[in-house]
Amino acid sequence: MTQRALDSPGEQPDPVQPPSGPPRGLSASEVAERVARGEVNDVPVRSSRSVTEIVRANVFTRFNLIIGVLWLIMLAVAPIQDSLFGFVIIANTGIGIIQEWRAKKTLDSLAVIGEAKPTVRRDGEAAEVSVSEIVLGDLVELGPGDKVVVDGTVAEADSLEIDESLLTGEADPVIKRTGDAVMSGSFVVAGGGAFTATKVGREAYAAQLAEEASRFTLVQSELRSGISTILKYVTWMMVPTALGLIISQLVVKDNNFKDSVARTVGGIVPMIPEGLVLLTSVAFAIGVIRLGRKQCLVQELPAIEGLARVDIVCLDKTGTLTEGGMDVTEVRPLNGMDEVYVHRVLAALGSSDPRPNASLQAIIDAHPDGGGWTATRTMPFSSARKYSGASFTEDDGGTSAWLLGAPDVLLEADDPALTETGHLNEQGLRVLLLARVRGELDAPDAASGATPAALVVLEQRLRPDAGDTLAYFEDEHVDAKIISGDNAVSVGAVAQKLGMPGAEHALDARKLPAEHDEMASAIERNAVFGRVTPQQKRDMVAALQSRGHTVAMTGDGVNDVLALKDADIGVSMGSGSEATRAVAQIVLLDNSFATLPSVVAEGRRVIGNITRVATLFLTKTVYSVLLAVLVVCFQVEYPFLPRHLTLLSTLTIGVPAFFLALAPNKERAHPHFVRRVMRYSVPSGLIAGVATFVTYLLARHHYSGPGALDAETSAATLTLFLVSMWVLAIIARPYTWWRVALVASMGLCFLLVLAVPWLQHFFALKLVGSVMPWTAVAISVVAAAALEVTWKLVGRRFRG
Repeated sequence: MTQRALDSPGEQPDPVQPPSGPPRGLSASEVAERVARGEVNDVPVRSSRSVTEIVRANVFTRFNLIIGVLWLIMLAVAPIQDSLFGFVIIANTGIGIIQEWRAKKTLDSLAVIGEAKPTVRRDGEAAEVSVSEIVLGDLVELGPGDKVVVDGTVAEADSLEIDESLLTGEADPVIKRTGDAVMSGSFVVAGGGAFTATKVGREAYAAQLAEEASRFTLVQSELRSGISTILKYVTWMMVPTALGLIISQLVVKDNNFKDSVARTVGGIVPMIPEGLVLLTSVAFAIGVIRLGRKQCLVQELPAIEGLARVDIVCLDKTGTLTEGGMDVTEVRPLNGMDEVYVHRVLAALGSSDPRPNASLQAIIDAHPDGGGWTATRTMPFSSARKYSGASFTEDDGGTSAWLLGAPDVLLEADDPALTETGHLNEQGLRVLLLARVRGELDAPDAASGATPAALVVLEQRLRPDAGDTLAYFEDEHVDAKIISGDNAVSVGAVAQKLGMPGAEHALDARKLPAEHDEMASAIERNAVFGRVTPQQKRDMVAALQSRGHTVAMTGDGVNDVLALKDADIGVSMGSGSEATRAVAQIVLLDNSFATLPSVVAEGRRVIGNITRVATLFLTKTVYSVLLAVLVVCFQVEYPFLPRHLTLLSTLTIGVPAFFLALAPNKERAHPHFVRRVMRYSVPSGLIAGVATFVTYLLARHHYSGPGALDAETSAATLTLFLVSMWVLAIIARPYTWWRVALVASMGLCFLLVLAVPWLQHFFALKLVGSVMPWTAVAISVVAAAALEVTWKLVGRRFRG
């Protein structure tokens, strides 16, 4: 993993000499005293809702309240058969609570695995502890990529630069010196040091912010906002319709009071799409569990949906397409430099940095001997500056200062070494230049006029699964953009090895236009970008979003944080810096880029399936409202008791919707959820309602005498079941063996109710004669044909 730091363009931090005799930190007894006094950073990391909140959110809903009141009424005035809908709601709510609780356990356990452990110095020894174990007065060490977890005061500073953009919105890093304050929520972008904790627990700045907005705030979810919109419309339709139905059944019609109440409730209950919210929560929760098994931490549940809607994914090369490690393949001295001396310089540079990035770590692995030189000043690597440096007192008493960084930044444009570098980059190799500084290391123009000493050739390790993952995105029509701070030619060569289309035309980001619209056009035309600064990454994300693209950004280094934060979906590697994990919605704990297709597929499964089942639920709401309106207008008894609609809802919506919501689904996500659902559910509900009411009116003219109402209800129930089954059959397409079995089994269950005498009695369903039952079937066939024609017309009119 490369932890590259963020720096403001053109700004040179003031390198300082590390102080001698660093503080030893708290002793074990002092830590124990503070723990006893409660001076501990005891703010829990909230990765999900608490169990109490889960129960409250699933039980105390608007629709549960309405159904609960109706259920109590039915228990008082009608047989238990007419109160079955209440038990169904209890079961549904219980399932919702259990599934979300399971998802919470998965999320919490993964959050613990992915939680970074800060390094504290106690009794002079550095040790990693959990965030909750930090006590007041602890000495917390910092390095590039580390997040400041509590408030404090800087005790040591070695060219320490801290980014406070997540707190203040200011992108430029702040140079910190001894005695300066640091706030929790900021992170180190260059240098290192240590700070003394002055505020822990709920007194820390970040904790106070968390009281107002949880760490795991929701990303924009069209699915959830769309369902909320649907429920709002349903409430508006339901209230006046229910009032009219109550007046019609209790006042206008002179019926038996208890029977009137039962039929009134039977008309109100099916208007409520109570299971839709439950199934959405269950689908999200199961998605979290499935991805958790693949070591993918979803920090915000709707992020699953968000990544499924992404049409552009921006990939940082280092740590994403390539593995974190590198190998030094060659060192080429320049300008007659002695090769042995060059190796000693590289060894000394490696030993001078206590927190080396991947490039320097490769040099350390190749030159493990520190060289015996003493570092007098150091300049940490900055991704904006593109180089690091150090000055030394050599073993013979002489002094020297060196820079190590990008050749095209440190060399003049006409330097012949650039040609050599270009040939190496074309082979996909990474090249660093070692250059000797003429003046002082901390001089503003230290890089100007530096003498080239050697080219250090590094080979990056490609992730074995990166090529297949890029091919997956291409097949799914998701544009991949490789955005890297490395040399553009080198990045392009790596992309070509992975078979990425357009990799041969890598673009140097320094040539990108600054204006957003022009920048967006250049990004859309090209696929590979090199020499991208951290601010440019952020600007590129914003430019693409201005064109209406949904952008995902992956990364692992500190220089990726701002872009990850601004992207629609931020994806971080588990081995990435703590700062990137803190702002990302999705963390790949096993650092496997190949997990991303699973996340996309899971999101598409959720969106596609919820769209399907939402159509089922809303079809029921539409025909229920229509039937209630027609009953009021025609001044007739409501045709159904609650038991009839409970049976129909269970067989045509409840049971099949549960299986359909969890089924595999690779359909690409489409926008405008509410419109897509209403386009199909409104005409389907109207057709079902009209067909049912026509059957009911014909049955009222056909039957007479005692038991006529039961016979009329049975005929209407048969029509409504057959039409609803046809809606289910359409939604279940394309057919697989289990979908056919699901639809067929629901039909067989209804036939079983009609065939078994005690079930007939229990559900008050008995077909009388042959004329009306066959009439009901004929009307259902006409309605089914109308459904087919309507769905085809809607599909042609609104493609996608």
